[in-house]
Amino acid sequence: MLRPIGIALALALAVGATGPFGSADAARERDPAGAADRALDRALDRFVDVQGGPPAVVAVVQRPGADATLHAAGIADLANDDPPTIDDHMRLASVAKAFSGAAALSVVADGMLSLTDTLGARVSGLPAAWADVTLAQLLQHTSGLPDFSDSKEFRDALRASLLTPPPPATLLSYVAGEPLLFEPGTKYHYSNSDNIAVGLMVEAATGRSYEQNLEDRVFAPLGLTSTSLPGDAALPEPALHGYDVSSPADPEDVSVALAAGWTWASGGIVASPADANRFVRGYAAGTTTNPPTRKEQRSFLPGSSEPPGPGTNAAGLAIFRYSTKCGTVYGHTGNTAGYTQFVGATKDGSRSATVSISAQITPKSNTKRFGELRRIFGLAVCAALAKSA
Repeated sequence: MLRPIGIALALALAVGATGPFGSADAARERDPAGAADRALDRALDRFVDVQGGPPAVVAVVQRPGADATLHAAGIADLANDDPPTIDDHMRLASVAKAFSGAAALSVVADGMLSLTDTLGARVSGLPAAWADVTLAQLLQHTSGLPDFSDSKEFRDALRASLLTPPPPATLLSYVAGEPLLFEPGTKYHYSNSDNIAVGLMVEAATGRSYEQNLEDRVFAPLGLTSTSLPGDAALPEPALHGYDVSSPADPEDVSVALAAGWTWASGGIVASPADANRFVRGYAAGTTTNPPTRKEQRSFLPGSSEPPGPGTNAAGLAIFRYSTKCGTVYGHTGNTAGYTQFVGATKDGSRSATVSISAQITPKSNTKRFGELRRIFGLAVCAALAKSA
């Protein structure tokens, strides 16, 4: 476990939980942050120790006035038994949708896009039925666009060319012949197509590539030095390797099995735990946009991220509100081959928690294990929101 041992913990180990310093409950009252950290550490250890568990679990917690603290269990790379570090590169999966939100809301703040701008007015070559879908509807998953990743055409193309993705616009072509799922703006339905369309709108409005917009509007302003949107399957070292654990006795390293371009603005971001923490702190605080746009972003409706985050979920514009027993944070989740992710921060960005799992664990793949993972999300939030002694 990679974490500092505080004074309170050292005393507890020396005298016992019920020694002269009082009961365990009293100790928690004296140092709620330390108690929350220890509860998180125990849960991480248990999660990787179960047969079929992910090789590694990494959580980053940061409280006001303190540096980010790494809590970790397991092995980052089974080939050489490296422990996880805060600087390991990993795939953020659908947390990338928050990055597309950050880029788009920056363009809106600059007056080059409006939340009411439509796909038809900004991007050519898309189905006529999609023309009136607005940027806000795309960001909030109320567009009605069918999800390209659910289509047979996409799956066939992916299997035929795992390491060579098509141009981003082609991803939407796999569902161009399908009708809208519902009238735009009338329902919530999480769709990977939405954020591909957002990326294309950003490019059209700025006349620059989505990748360059990310660099100038998100990575540089938030100080992200270990974050990128590659097109290929490369994963820089050091890396938190992702595994397929469907065969517990023989986990398969799938870290570089799929080119990131197959998910692009919807799921292709690569970052370190340290950068994921920096990102969500800045994003939740509205650093990449202006106050009026941030206010619009926080118009929430019932809707869960995929996979569900901790507590009660609600969907804003490329951001989710997670209301937990310990308090509320704002962020995103994600899952892809080899990884499951959660990032969250308070609305001022002063407290944050991220959790990264080196396996894809979802409610569909393993309901029990995902329930345990979702509890870990909640414990990380409680640690971030706990008061220091």
